Amino acid sequence: MEPAAAIPVIEFRDVSYRVAGTQVLSGFNLQVESGETLVLLGRSGSGKTTSLKLVNRLLSPTSGDVLVNGVSNGEGDVIRLRRSIGYVIQDVGLFPHFTVERNIGLVPKIEGWPANRIRARVQELLQTVGLAADFASRYPHQLSGGQRQRVGVARALAADPEILLMDEPFGALDPLTRDELQREFLALQQRLHKTVVFVTHDLREALRLGSRIALMEAGQLVTVLSPREFLESSDPLASAYVRAFGEGLESSANRGTS
Repeated sequence: MEPAAAIPVIEFRDVSYRVAGTQVLSGFNLQVESGETLVLLGRSGSGKTTSLKLVNRLLSPTSGDVLVNGVSNGEGDVIRLRRSIGYVIQDVGLFPHFTVERNIGLVPKIEGWPANRIRARVQELLQTVGLAADFASRYPHQLSGGQRQRVGVARALAADPEILLMDEPFGALDPLTRDELQREFLALQQRLHKTVVFVTHDLREALRLGSRIALMEAGQLVTVLSPREFLESSDPLASAYVRAFGEGLESSANRGTS
């Protein structure tokens, strides 16, 4: 008797989303497996961020269902759901009047962790994202863009969630800082094995970071491929992405799958 197939950590079942008369997603079906980095790749308006927000119920589907660990995320306490999922966005969204320590420790505090455990967790995470211990007492305006993004990742990891949702987290950074944070993300993921859904419109980033790439266009899923398969795909839209980004993609795919 064959063992039962593992339940996907995240599953979209025939999901559609419509707002103000516009069909943003249509018939969207996708599974995200435990420990993988699934990249949602597509142009602006393709439905990437909408799909991400459906996972932690910042948006609710017009039809269909989104399951987290086999259970509809429309059931139960939505606040509990959101606290159990790390969320990293491009503009970070740190509270400007909170220190770095308070920003990172926010969810653990809400969850009732004792103060000494929160302090220890903050110090652990600062080290994890490559920031010195004394950053704990700084405020967001005292940090560079890359440092703020590191704090945003630390905050998302604070309560040790199984799932990380990342919406263009490195998109606003200069190329050198972006490259550095991409490398740090890969190293972090190799250690932590989180289930990550990562939104980007940058093919190089998708090839470098993704276990699989879900290509989206006009609110629909076009194809789901490994980085290597994406480069070799005969799909017209995938081929157009490869042509547009040109040389250097082979090495990006090799880094992302190493």
